[in-house]
Order: sequence, then structure tokens, then C-alpha cells
Amino acid sequence: MSGTVLEGEQRSMDPEHPQEECGVFAIASVQNVSIDIFYALRVLQHRGQESAGIAVYNNGIKAIKGMGLAHQALKPDDVNNLKGEIGIGHVRYSTFGSSTIENAQPIVVSTNYGDIALGHNGEIVNADKIMEDLKKKGWAFITSTDSEIAVRLLANDIANTGDPVRSLKNLMSILQGSYSMTIMIDNRVFAMRDPLGVRPLCVGRTKGGYAAASESVVFDTLGGEFIRDVDPGEIVELLPGEIRSTKTGLSKGRAHCMFEWVYLARADSSIEGHLVYEVRRRIGQRLANEQPADVDVVVPIPDSGRSHAIGYSEESGIRYSEGLMKNRYVERTFIMPEQSERTTSVMLKLNPLKSVIKDKRVVLVDDSIVRGTTIRQIVQLVRNAGAKEVHVRIGSPPIRAPCYFGIDMKTREQFAATGRTIEEIGKMITADSIGYISVEGLIESIGLPAGDLCLGCLTEEYPLPVPGEKVRYQKKLDMFV
Repeated sequence: MSGTVLEGEQRSMDPEHPQEECGVFAIASVQNVSIDIFYALRVLQHRGQESAGIAVYNNGIKAIKGMGLAHQALKPDDVNNLKGEIGIGHVRYSTFGSSTIENAQPIVVSTNYGDIALGHNGEIVNADKIMEDLKKKGWAFITSTDSEIAVRLLANDIANTGDPVRSLKNLMSILQGSYSMTIMIDNRVFAMRDPLGVRPLCVGRTKGGYAAASESVVFDTLGGEFIRDVDPGEIVELLPGEIRSTKTGLSKGRAHCMFEWVYLARADSSIEGHLVYEVRRRIGQRLANEQPADVDVVVPIPDSGRSHAIGYSEESGIRYSEGLMKNRYVERTFIMPEQSERTTSVMLKLNPLKSVIKDKRVVLVDDSIVRGTTIRQIVQLVRNAGAKEVHVRIGSPPIRAPCYFGIDMKTREQFAATGRTIEEIGKMITADSIGYISVEGLIESIGLPAGDLCLGCLTEEYPLPVPGEKVRYQKKLDMFV
């Protein structure tokens, strides 16, 4: 789903970090599900803050959606009046298509078979080609999202097959890219994950049935139980008493997005059997070994650098301290037109604790650097608070290439690492030194084989074909030949 980095309000509220994509949820229950969907979206709010929506089945599909955070977009009376025992929900950050109510999800269409609703996390890399081909055939599109392409292809196929599972499998064979999707087809509800499993998706029990969600933490909040991750290339149908699985046979490898562990997912979620918090802690420990710093105090850049900084402190033996206090009630600030206004905005968001920083050698720890503009301002903020030295350590390798699979990092020109050495990046952000974890260190910290991870934004080699870019493994091309 893609748009400009200026659209949507992000967790970090600045362009320093990879911008989130979307969160999806689906449920089948013996009781009304609208409240459970609403709470699930609140849990998944970190994955998208520009729009939210709910769709349920009740003699046809009924949907509500709006712009903003879930509690702003979905009014309590509207949620309470939405009755149904199966449903899906979605929170959005656009990576394909602009930030408008027309592009808010779930997308709902009517067909001869019945209503269809779809929510999507990810990005379809062949969406432009599919849309161009369909327009030549006379198709018209209401939105500018790749998700509408998916739902219209699905609707057209179901009209021919009359078999939702077969049509979902056919859809999976056409789409190239990343997608975790939740889909209602008339009075049945499904979830499916792309053949490489780029974006996360899992299933679990709730008090009244079974559900699928972008992250396992949803089931904790709903008083349920996480069961397992959905396999790459798997379609699951949710029913109140069971989960029915269909393995499509389209998966010929895995390419889980490494940024889910580094930054995107909540720290209390588990993905592919690895608790995100523990991965980030291990990243910090490895970072301390690879990039030591002779300093007095380890300070996280809140909130994204906290787990990494704890690991760095544990491994190095250097004291950890919350040296930057975050104001969580400041509106997004990275679209401020003047540099002076943006600098003031950083001071509105973060305030240094001078008792921690003054006359100290400080190492600032964060998860990643995209542009380098905000980290530079933070370094200067810490210097102004009296730090003798300011060093920076980063829990991911330098970002050197665009993401085409659902994170809004689209052009090489925007990256701090483009055309610069590590030392030059350090000078640009005015740090006394800068150090990144190695690719090898990151892989070992996550705990999955390198071949099971998407590292394209770090290595410039992608797990599936992208026009003008290198492909990592020929075996992963086979599914598209």
C-alpha cells in the first residue's frame, strides 16, 4: 500500500525510522465480534495510525471506517451497533496509495456470489502492471491502492469458480510481493500469507472462537491464546470451533522482514518463534561486542532504542539510564517547513535529563537511521545538556536500498548511508563516533537462517523480482517463472 513519507502519523513521529505499514485482524466467534475487533486494532495501532476500519457479516457485509487512530476513526456507538459473529479489521499506514478515506480499509465490494471485504498488510510489487492490464480490459478502480486490485481480482475469480478457497489460491499465484490478508467472502472469513512470509501473520484462540492477527500480542489483550504463525503460502479459514488450513504449495522459500524484529513489531510479540524483545536485547548485546564505546552511560533514544540499549548495557557493563524524556502527546513534526521549527519540535518531543548527561561521556542507542536528520538534532541536544562526548550505536546495519514490500523507504537519495562511509555519517550527525551492528550480527541475533530473512534494504539483493534490482536467489524466482 504506498504513499509519501509525509502522510500518516507514525510511532516515531519523524522520518528517522522505517515507517510502519498496516495491521490486520480477523475473527470467527459464537458471539458478537465488533468490540473484539476494535480492541485488536487498538493493540495493533503501532502498525498504522492514519485510518482504521471494521467489517462484519450480518445478512451481508457491514463496514465502518474513518481517518485517524482507531479510537478517533471508530465511534463507540458505531462499533456497538455493528453486529456480527465474523469480521475483519484494519489499521493503515499507506505505502501504496494516498492517505484518504477512499483508501481506508477494509475494502468492500459486492458480487453475484456475495459481498467481499479485504484488509491488507504489505505491498504488491506487480500491482502497477496488473492495474494497467485490467484498465485495458475496461476495468475501473475507485481507490489508488494495490489492495483494491487484489479484491477485484478475487471477486472476478469467484464469479467464475464459485469456490472461495480455490479463488484465494488463484489470487496468490498472481500477486507478487508481500501480503498478509484478512478476507470475508460472504459469510466465511479467511486469512492468508504470501509465499515468502514477508509480513507477519498468526492465529490463536479467543474466548468465543478463533482469530488471525498481524501480531501475537493481540491474543494476550483479548484474553485468548496464541497458537502459531501462519505458514508462508498458507490459507486459513476461521470458524468458531476450528481453524481449517489449506497449503497452496506456492511457497519455495522464506523471506521474513528483518525490520519486524528490529523496529516494527511490538516488543511483547512473538514472530516465527522468537520474542521480539529478546531479539532486540540480543542485538544490543552483539552491538556492544562489535562496536564498544568508552563511555560513562548508555542512553536509549525512546522508545524504539530501549530494548537495544538494555542489551548494550548488560553486555558492556556500562550503566543504563533514561537520559531522554519523551513527550508522547506532541503531534507529528517532521513536516514542519522550516529547519528552525523542526529543531524546536525535537525539543518538544525529547527533553534531556541533565543530571544523567552533564559532564558524562554518553552513548546513544537506537534501532536504525534512515535520513539522519533527527539523530543529528538529538546528538546536539545531548551536547547542549552538557555531555563531554556523544557516541551513537545503531541496532541495524546501514540502510542502503529501498523497500518494495510494505515499508515506506522508497528512494536511495533519502538515506543517510547513500554515498557516505560510516565515518562520514558520524560527521554528518555530529557524533564523536558511530557504530552499526553487522549484517552477520543482526542475522545471528534474530536467530533465523540468513536465507529465511528479507535483507534487501541492507544488501541491495531482494528475495523476489523487482524491476531494476538484483534478486538474491534463483530458487525464489522459480515461483514466478
